[in-house]
Amino acid sequence: MTSRRGERNWQNARAVLQTSERAEASNDRLGVGVAARLSRYLQVLTQSKKMGKDRISSQEIADYTNINATQIRRDLSTFGKFGKRGVGYNIDSLLGEIRKILRTQGQHNVALVGAGRLGQAIASSPIFAEHGINIAAVFDTDPEKVGREVGSMPVSDYRQLRDAVREKNIIVGVIAVPADSSQEVADELVAAGVKIIFNYSEALLDVPHDVQVHTSNPAVELLHALYFHLT
Repeated sequence: MTSRRGERNWQNARAVLQTSERAEASNDRLGVGVAARLSRYLQVLTQSKKMGKDRISSQEIADYTNINATQIRRDLSTFGKFGKRGVGYNIDSLLGEIRKILRTQGQHNVALVGAGRLGQAIASSPIFAEHGINIAAVFDTDPEKVGREVGSMPVSDYRQLRDAVREKNIIVGVIAVPADSSQEVADELVAAGVKIIFNYSEALLDVPHDVQVHTSNPAVELLHALYFHLT
């Protein structure tokens, strides 16, 4: 027979669980892991559509992302019923739904700092436009680069960065300069009002707590891949 104390403990635990579930349901902000996985699904879907496919299975997504197919189905079922067993997912429909979930509909303006080889590759890539990311301005300190076109954008003088960020409602700054110049660029972006910085340098950036920094380092990603290959 259950003791009164045990029953009270069980009731308290159930109340806490229900409160937690309600809070989670009312909070539409995604966890970091879910957002990262959905972004990878979005990449696979975008490329699959470009390849002429109109449907895709969870196993195919798993093959491209190295994420377990069960996890993929669990992630997607959290937000609705998108696929059918044995038929898979309609790519156009799922693309639209994931973009809604990730709030990537519409256009987001980006400032690119650095018009060297890396900056040129970034500015010329069609990948950003496919996801609603618009490189609205490109900057450099080199007088020989200023005025030239990178991608479809003329390179502006770095001293114009603050004004351009405000005038063009730029929310993201991309740093494609050497590591020893990255902190100075980050400071300038923060001063201009940018809240998200994508850092292609090796520098560890010091920014205010309300500014997000995402660093892309191919060497780190390669080490990560090698670890799972060699162990």
